[in-house]
Amino acid sequence: MAVVRYFAAAQEATGLDTERRSETTLGALRDAVSAAYPGLGGILPRCAVLVGGSRVDDDTPLAADELVDVLPPFAGG
Repeated sequence: MAVVRYFAAAQEATGLDTERRSETTLGALRDAVSAAYPGLGGILPRCAVLVGGSRVDDDTPLAADELVDVLPPFAGG
C-alpha cells in the first residue's frame, strides 16, 4: 500500500496528514482520493503529486510502501 502524505490545503481538504492507499497506479490514486475527498478534487489538478520525490505520469505503478506527496501550490517565493 502506498503512503500518501498531504500538505497545506490538501491536508485541510482531507483532514489527514497521511494515509495508506491500495491503488496500484498514480492515476487510480488520483481518481480515488478525488472521489473520497470532494474538497481535494477541486484542488488536486493544481497540486504537484510526487512519487518517491519525482513527478511521474498517471500510469506509473505504485509499489508497496511507495511514498506519494500531494503538494498544493504555495504562495510566495
